Amino acid sequence: MLSLSNLSPNPGSSRPRKRIGRGPGSGHGKTATRGHKGFKARSGGGIKVGFEGGQMPLQRRIPKRGFNNPFRQEFGVVNVSALEKFDSGVRVDRQTLVDAGLVSKKYELVKLLGDGELTKSLTVVVDKLSESARRKIEAVGGKIEG
Repeated sequence: MLSLSNLSPNPGSSRPRKRIGRGPGSGHGKTATRGHKGFKARSGGGIKVGFEGGQMPLQRRIPKRGFNNPFRQEFGVVNVSALEKFDSGVRVDRQTLVDAGLVSKKYELVKLLGDGELTKSLTVVVDKLSESARRKIEAVGGKIEG
């Protein structure tokens, strides 16, 4: 019966590890499979990531443009006219907009812009909004939270 105490690999599926640098009798003595001289034969030697044999590496060949701001905040943008699809009195937040397909879920922040018209009174919770969007929401009796 097969149990944890008598498990073994299939015959021929594994081989013993190569013991290098253990004298001439092993067949892997002297240079220990490193060959004669050269950068790869030295201790600490070995080709670095991206090294192309002295040719200018790709990382340095391609042009660099502009500045990448690590603190950039990307907003999912929604216009006031898109809020028309919600019923009056509904609380519209990021999750509601994602569920309705108005904002991609990759955006953690949402900005509301004032393009278009709004006829329904809504409670809007967004991270940023334009002044024109604020006026249009408040003009129809809506509220802005957050």
